[in-house]
Amino acid sequence: MKIGFIGLGNMGGPMAANLARAGHEVTGFDLVTPCPEGVAKAKDAQAAVLEADVVITMLPNGAILRSVADEIIPAMSSGSCFLDCSTVDVESARDVAEQAQLAGLLAVDAPVSGGIGGASAGTLTFMAGGSDEGFAMVAPLFDIMGQKAVHCGESGAGQSAKICNNMILGVTMIATCEAFAMADKLGLDRQKMFDVVSTSSGSSWSMNTYCPAPGIGPQSPADNGYKPGFAAELMLKDLGLSQQAAENIDADTPMGALAKALYAEFVENEGGRGKDFSAMLPRFEKRGRTS
Repeated sequence: MKIGFIGLGNMGGPMAANLARAGHEVTGFDLVTPCPEGVAKAKDAQAAVLEADVVITMLPNGAILRSVADEIIPAMSSGSCFLDCSTVDVESARDVAEQAQLAGLLAVDAPVSGGIGGASAGTLTFMAGGSDEGFAMVAPLFDIMGQKAVHCGESGAGQSAKICNNMILGVTMIATCEAFAMADKLGLDRQKMFDVVSTSSGSSWSMNTYCPAPGIGPQSPADNGYKPGFAAELMLKDLGLSQQAAENIDADTPMGALAKALYAEFVENEGGRGKDFSAMLPRFEKRGRTS
């Protein structure tokens, strides 16, 4: 399959490389990042998508997605598929899908979960929105780049699933960090805390798989000085998307709103930028109840 890939950063680069290693003809473009091994470099975004069967985008936000869509959709071949793997607002995903469909293209929005490690290892989870035809066309690519793909519904459903999932993740990580910080002050051994909670009703992915306490549970960014697997500023972005969606549909999400406020304070005023989102634990360790 001939694939155009726009956005070759920390996530897009490894995804494109995995597709190339699997034997696909991949042409890439990024304003900053060089193409990974096996991916041909295009002079611009339009050149990357010429005659491509599938065009994949992995971009920072909805505004950039819209701008890139305006540039590449006119250059794409009729019947090809626009597969956006960015995490953006639902409205942008739906508008770009409609724009693609009006141009005679298939469109799938499929944000991912699994972070940089999952992108490199080809173990991402894709949450897809779009037509059955579009999903079927790109499903073999999901098998290369990830371990699971769920067709969540029509255009925008993938983004909806992603922001709901990450709202849960942000809230549970804060609760996990709070609990460890409180356990410390109660004199409870962290390993004992993990042994109880990870097999009890308080268990969660944040505790069991991505534990924020160094030396406890499976390897996680906490064991590497909180260098990001998933940066705190990206969590803040996703929580912002969740609250934007909640406001648009009049959904009551007080925990999501509080998580967004806490991550905003952490990233913008407490040195959290550039750290993993689980670095909330040392943040809480330093604080008292009236801090």
